Amino acid sequence: MPSGLAALLDDIATITKVAAASVDDVAAAAGKASTKAAGVVIDDTAVTPQYVTGFTPDRELPIIWRIAKGSFFNKLVIILPVAMLLSLFLPWAITPILMLGGAYLCFEGAEKVIEKLSPHEEESLAEEVAELTSAEHEEMMVKGAVRTDFILSAEIMAIALNEVKQLAETSVWLEAATLAVVAIAITIAVYGVVGLIVKMDDIGLNMAQRKLGATRAIGRAMVRGMPKLLAALSTIGTAAMLWVGGQIIVHGFGVHPAEFFDLHEGALAWVVDAALCGVFGIVVGGVIVWVHHKVWPSKAH
Repeated sequence: MPSGLAALLDDIATITKVAAASVDDVAAAAGKASTKAAGVVIDDTAVTPQYVTGFTPDRELPIIWRIAKGSFFNKLVIILPVAMLLSLFLPWAITPILMLGGAYLCFEGAEKVIEKLSPHEEESLAEEVAELTSAEHEEMMVKGAVRTDFILSAEIMAIALNEVKQLAETSVWLEAATLAVVAIAITIAVYGVVGLIVKMDDIGLNMAQRKLGATRAIGRAMVRGMPKLLAALSTIGTAAMLWVGGQIIVHGFGVHPAEFFDLHEGALAWVVDAALCGVFGIVVGGVIVWVHHKVWPSKAH
């Protein structure tokens, strides 16, 4: 009996060591994959605040939570199993699917640019408030944010999966566990930062009411600066849609624009690649917007 117990404890110790090693492998792979996907994660963080801007303070965090839940669902319930199945049975299909998603990002980004540049009737303050506080507007913004998140999440997960597959020793379970860790960690990071950004004005207002003079000054500066920051993030978010969308399509064809200028790595190569992919993105998006609003409706009739 004692020898049997000792054997059992020895087996448990062995299993524990294997499990610990597996956890270490997953953590290492997730860290490496997350680093590779950092560019798209930053774009995701820049894109999201524009979907929350304009709502009353009491609705900002609930809306971010709704979008975050949609992001978790996108990554864990849809993208992860589909990515694993495609990787096993149809690996060639991953790039074309991502390119279709990139085209959607180009379309959405171009539509936002055209909307800003097009003349439109000015709404009264009461009409704007009524629209921003309506349940329909909130629902529309949440759905739009979750759709955009889906495309960016698919790109993040594809990058992560590709990075894990390059490891010397890998398995389906290691890949799936790594993608799950990446999905959870990145979603928490992105929407945690987004929540902090949209509540910065409230934090600043609270600081502006404190007794300490320096704290009040910082608080007032935060309150004054937040509208400018949110406006800048809205512009950056739109640019990110066009850049990421264009980059997904261009790189899907195996083209890297910076290489035409003999630039292969470094900050300058990144800037050139981003700029040219952004230009390509707005051209592609503009064509899709034109087809969607001009050609497709006429065919429907």
